Amino acid sequence: MSLDAVRTISEIIAKPRLTLLHAGWIVLASTIGLAALGIDAIDLARPDGAGALASDAKRQLVFLAVGLVAAAIAVVPRTRTLEFLGFPLMAAVLIGLIVLIAPGVPPSIVSPRNGARCWINLGFTDIQPSELGKVAYVMVLASYLRRRSTYRTLLGLIPPGLLAAFPMALILLQPDLGTALLFVPTLVAMLVAAGARLAHLIGACGLGAAFLAAVVVSSLLLAQQGKYPLLKKYQVDRIAALMDRARGDERRLSDRGFQGEAALMVGGAGGLAGHGEERSRALVQFSGLPERHNDMIFAVVLNRHGFMGALLVIGLYISWVGGALLAASSTKDPWGRLTIVGLAAMVATQMTINIGMNIGLLPITGITLPFVSYGGSSLVSGLLMVGVIFNIAMRRPPHLWRESFEYDRINGS
Repeated sequence: MSLDAVRTISEIIAKPRLTLLHAGWIVLASTIGLAALGIDAIDLARPDGAGALASDAKRQLVFLAVGLVAAAIAVVPRTRTLEFLGFPLMAAVLIGLIVLIAPGVPPSIVSPRNGARCWINLGFTDIQPSELGKVAYVMVLASYLRRRSTYRTLLGLIPPGLLAAFPMALILLQPDLGTALLFVPTLVAMLVAAGARLAHLIGACGLGAAFLAAVVVSSLLLAQQGKYPLLKKYQVDRIAALMDRARGDERRLSDRGFQGEAALMVGGAGGLAGHGEERSRALVQFSGLPERHNDMIFAVVLNRHGFMGALLVIGLYISWVGGALLAASSTKDPWGRLTIVGLAAMVATQMTINIGMNIGLLPITGITLPFVSYGGSSLVSGLLMVGVIFNIAMRRPPHLWRESFEYDRINGS
């Protein structure tokens, strides 16, 4: 066999394969369905009164278009190039997070909203670095895990834990507890996918849960003395409001329990099949529900479409996560598999927290419903996730590619 023939065969074996039949389409279709429900709910929750599509809904359509362009761009580069781009993206996010909390930054650049410094004013729009940080964090953590196996030891869990702790700390200082909560479940899911030992993860999660419980109990006790050294007053009030509801205590429904109670009333009024557009619009408007186009939009969807609408939303999220995991299982590339698992865990966790707080099972944390809530940074970063998943799903690994994360069951190497 000639040398040219050997080279040709080697190039064929080593060349990544492209396919148009992959699970990324499921993720994309689910995203479009969720975004369409969101635009309809935003129009219902924030009408202009002129009878046409609300201005916020129009802006959300623009954000959707921008996000689809971002997703299309993310599909273009090869997976290795995409992996490399995670590092400069993470650096830019960290710089943005530092700018948000740095003293002396003029209000024209960073202006607090509801007591939180989460947005940077770029002049033509605002950007929320923590939203892009979710994508960058997953990409960088996947790069770390694919090249190491030390995380299969107890002490080896510390470095990936620190990778999560640094952006979490910067986000908590804004403060934005809701977004910070997403990083830990994502870290655990990616460690499980990479082959970390479950006993180590269970032990670490147990310690983390005990620490969190201690913080909550201490904060509630100190709040009775008017002290808030660990959590902000509004954060303690939200936890206390959930406890009030569990006890059936209605004495503070007009203050700390109002938002949660209003969400339950708006959502519960939808019944099985919801209301017509005009009736639902009136019910939502007169409810006085705060953040009804954003954090509490699931209650609006419930009011408009009822229990059947809730099943549709949850079904679309199950389809989204299932399609993502199907794409992860179809690739042997370790970075791609870990990245998809991380993004799926991020979306699933965020969806669970948001729906939980809308139906009174979790305290209100100020976290959006992915692809549904109003917000440019949230929607664009979510569609960037879709583009990354689509990129990985459409690229089959080269022939003779070894399986990812194979470990000897005896020595754990």
